[in-house]
Amino acid sequence: MNQKIDNLAADNIRALAISMVEKANSGHPGGAMGGADFMHILYTEYLNFDPTQMDWPFRDRFFMDAGHLSALMYAQYYLLGNYKKEDVQQFRQWGSVTPGHPEVDVLRGIENTSGPLGQGHAMGVGAAIAAKFLDARFKGFFDHKIYGFITDGGVQEEISQGAGRIAGHLGLNNFIMFYDSNDVQLSSMTDEVTSEDTAMKYKAWGWNVITINGHDHSEIRQALNIANKETERPTLIIGKTIMGKGCVTADGSMYEGECELHGKPIGDTKADYTKTLLNLNANPEDPFAIYEEVTAHYATILSKKTEKAASKKQQIAKWENENPALAEKMHLFLSGKLPELDLSSVAQKPNAATRDASSAVLAYLAENVENIIVSSADLSNSDKTDGFLKKSSVLQKNNFEGAFLQAGVAELTMTSIANGIALHGGVIPVVATFFVFSDYMKPAIRLAAIQELPVKYVLTHDSFRVGEDGPTHQPIEQEAQMRLLEKVKNHSGHQSLLALRPADAIETSVAWDMALKNTKTPTALILSRQGIKDIPAVKTSRYAEATAAEKGGYLVKETANQDITLIANGSEVSTLIDAAVILEKEHNLKINIASIISEGLFKSQPKSYQESIIPKGKLVFGLTAGLPVNLEGLIGDSGKVIGLDHFGYSAPASVLDEKFGFTSQHVCAEILKYIEESKEAKTLSF
Repeated sequence: MNQKIDNLAADNIRALAISMVEKANSGHPGGAMGGADFMHILYTEYLNFDPTQMDWPFRDRFFMDAGHLSALMYAQYYLLGNYKKEDVQQFRQWGSVTPGHPEVDVLRGIENTSGPLGQGHAMGVGAAIAAKFLDARFKGFFDHKIYGFITDGGVQEEISQGAGRIAGHLGLNNFIMFYDSNDVQLSSMTDEVTSEDTAMKYKAWGWNVITINGHDHSEIRQALNIANKETERPTLIIGKTIMGKGCVTADGSMYEGECELHGKPIGDTKADYTKTLLNLNANPEDPFAIYEEVTAHYATILSKKTEKAASKKQQIAKWENENPALAEKMHLFLSGKLPELDLSSVAQKPNAATRDASSAVLAYLAENVENIIVSSADLSNSDKTDGFLKKSSVLQKNNFEGAFLQAGVAELTMTSIANGIALHGGVIPVVATFFVFSDYMKPAIRLAAIQELPVKYVLTHDSFRVGEDGPTHQPIEQEAQMRLLEKVKNHSGHQSLLALRPADAIETSVAWDMALKNTKTPTALILSRQGIKDIPAVKTSRYAEATAAEKGGYLVKETANQDITLIANGSEVSTLIDAAVILEKEHNLKINIASIISEGLFKSQPKSYQESIIPKGKLVFGLTAGLPVNLEGLIGDSGKVIGLDHFGYSAPASVLDEKFGFTSQHVCAEILKYIEESKEAKTLSF
């Protein structure tokens, strides 16, 4: 410990942060200046990692909640050698590796994408759960710490309640969070928006809470020492800091703690940028320089961390030699690969609801995949994730031998936690709730899509056929919203989410196989509450034929020289099959029927395949229990889609089918009407 060097390093971080914002003419300097002391002490003295292998699985992890403090992170990691001078000089610029809000980049030290406040620390809680889960199976090798950094805005976001409750309930003593409490937020002082006692709130959730001067290095160390020794509780370190620590005006007067220092360059405030650099011992002619003494200090720190990591690697190698079977399992978990699975062997009941079919698959996975954590938002007996739970047990404080997280009524928190589990690595996260409540999950689903995380969403009660629960529980627009993400490309150029709505029980097994094999993006499984008639096999087994769903869409009924192609997904496919029987028998029509389980995946297939399923220039009729837009992108200029353009009503599902026109007889009438309209249009065109 060298107080002079520590102060100099913290000032170096402050100078770099304000210089990034000043050059970009955009960003948030004040909070970065306040958090510099904690970051420097944490990274030099407490955070364990291997500088030569930043993605080492056994490292401590740092999860930033306040993504607007990216300049703080980049400055810290620049001192660690993870960024070059030109990287920090290109802060917030096109093509730079230092975007305005941090985007997951583990090799440079960025563990998570953050920006929407509250989600970053919830992801940290997820990583802590993953570490506990793995440590229960490989004793002593996943005992690392997860550190979080949160600000007033993150504490205020409602998700903090869910994250705080769950972390306290589970006794996540491996989660240590620093709360940068500076009494300032973007547009006001905190006392204008809240008067709660944050410390008492976290204590009520079962946290160990320590309040310190966030600029006093000895107090930071003392708090981190206590937190690292804690065996029963997560720890919240409330660091009282000063917004814009070190800022001065043109005449050298201190200018700190002001709201305007939060979200704009120092030069655009009453503070003076150049004088502030001088106050921080920086050279205004070279504001992006690392101070000479700080360079030497960090070289020593990095050498020590490399040695410490090498020592642990030797311990792990020795254990692996002594425990080859366990070591093989651990490496399988960390690889992200699955053991050999055969979902065709999963017995499915006839005409089952697809939520029940999913339950059967989950029961199989509980017995065949050892590194899955399934979560449900207080609906496990209704979304049927209890198929997994019955063969596992609930995660509990001091007991992470199980694999089921009862998240309580907290869909957004649960989904953000799943993102953290995926980011940690070694564990496959599955989360479940009613489809209509995916609205609550959407911000975290979006971050999963951006971060390219293979989270699996089980979304049941997929249509108005929820019935008596009424319009609040009947998803009408949710499928359209989910499929929008199938149309958005991620930064790797792929569709950012895979949405699968299977047409029967066997197709559900295939959909689960697709979800498990999708290791690059999140997957949504959209499942029915009500039973669905099984689609008959045509030539081989139903499972073998349903594997064609891997292309996003395929024909479940095929006729030569068809008059019309009917398309749908989910339970509407069986409605079309029933309608086709009537149309063929009574109207002598030749009909093809396609199950389009994923529009995005289907449209990524070669045009020749797409047109073999939905012929160009032929009659195409679509049926959807949601908004017509769900299928309108597939039917061409002359096609027709029947869907819903209104919210549902409270009544039994069979009554709603009748009232909304989703019986086979009504669908037949709509198809005949469409055929007649097409004939008339063709006649008029001549």
